[in-house]
Amino acid sequence: GQRESNVPLKDIKEETLKGAENGESLQFDEACTDIIIVGAGVAGSALAYTLGKKETYPSLIELLVSSSNLGAISNYSSWVLRGIDAQRVYGYALFKDGKSTKLSYPLENFQSDVAGRSFHNGRFIQRMRNKVATLPNVRLEQGTVTSLVRENGTVKGVQYKSKAGQLLIAYAPLTIVCDGCFSNLRRSLCNSKVDIPSTFTALVLENCKLPYANHGHVVLADPSPILLYPISSTEVRCLVDVPGQKVPSVSNGEMASYLKSSVARQMPPELSAPFIAAIEKGNIRTMPNRSMPASPYPTPGALLLGDAFNMRHPLTGGGMTVALSDIVLLRDLLRPIHNLDDASALCEYLESFYTLRKSFSLILQPVASTINTFAGALYKVFSASPDLARKEMRQACFDYLGLGGVFSSGPIALLSGLKPHPLNLILHFFAVAIYGVGRLILPFPSPKSIWTGGRLILKELDKCFSQLPCLHTPPAK
Repeated sequence: GQRESNVPLKDIKEETLKGAENGESLQFDEACTDIIIVGAGVAGSALAYTLGKKETYPSLIELLVSSSNLGAISNYSSWVLRGIDAQRVYGYALFKDGKSTKLSYPLENFQSDVAGRSFHNGRFIQRMRNKVATLPNVRLEQGTVTSLVRENGTVKGVQYKSKAGQLLIAYAPLTIVCDGCFSNLRRSLCNSKVDIPSTFTALVLENCKLPYANHGHVVLADPSPILLYPISSTEVRCLVDVPGQKVPSVSNGEMASYLKSSVARQMPPELSAPFIAAIEKGNIRTMPNRSMPASPYPTPGALLLGDAFNMRHPLTGGGMTVALSDIVLLRDLLRPIHNLDDASALCEYLESFYTLRKSFSLILQPVASTINTFAGALYKVFSASPDLARKEMRQACFDYLGLGGVFSSGPIALLSGLKPHPLNLILHFFAVAIYGVGRLILPFPSPKSIWTGGRLILKELDKCFSQLPCLHTPPAK
């Protein structure tokens, strides 16, 4: 049997929803609230739509391609992508020291209309909210959630301030917190320690053509990568990774000077002039790149989802991929539940959500653990280093991907979530390392090349397996 889903869900955003339809809050009716979803971003909106359909939890989100700002293609997201000038994306182009290689998504076994999409994130989220608002059994409540309401250790709902400034309490058997990377609720639901390895400096390049049309571009620059991808028919988003937590100031012109002197010369020649023009236009933004392993405190009546729960370096754009795959898993887990009011039983049942999403199994295909591991390791490989072994690994990775065939399609299938099997991840890690050692010692090995090759293998092992403990961290009691 499956639980009837003809009861409303409530979407209460942690920050006031700007630009919601008619700018109005809907009438609040706590008596018929089944699930409260805190947050109306990608994760919150997609979850509300998935659970809010009149049918019993339909198969709504199917993760096919998701990378950078590439969205999953499904009945829901296909509608959402219309009218926002979203661009089709078929893979990546990789640049290093004046050379480039094209890496395509392995889409041979998919329908012809399947492709990645890149777009303005704000337009995409607003379309998602509008689509959710069309469901009669979903209510959007504008407000600022201030705290979770607890009783004897069980979360009973949320306390929030309405758009009119009135302090209210909403009750529901289950509260799902997915209010993003700035969540003020996560600290009571998980180990909220966040690592900030770098900062993205963002620019928009206007009226320029990328060297490879309909592809995301990754420049292996010094000291760390540069990303470029189309977000409309006339605009290209450029993200310059700046390592460390202290970055040049935008307000006093230090950042503009840094971009012109250190970054512009490393851009592909076709993009150098548009890049400098974007700097001079002055609309430079920065965003710290956050990494937070999933380490929840299982709490009766509450669940974490999205960036409020788990983040990884955004080099591979895995946030949307992980969030949508988590929604599929959560939807399937909720299907057989008849009664959400038994909080302890529900908590025990949903602990399997935390386990399944990151279980590094050779049988299952855990999207979250595979993409988290891949993102952390790839950022280390793609970042420059004075260490000779790391330099060799970076070059080996570039050359390995340039071989084409399974050597490029395999890693791209992992990155996109098309084939997130952990065994494939481990095999490609070792294949790159062996390829790198072969480059060093053939045709005539020397003591120096053998020593460097040995260090290369050790560093590759460390990059791979150092990511695994955070994925296997059991839920804290």
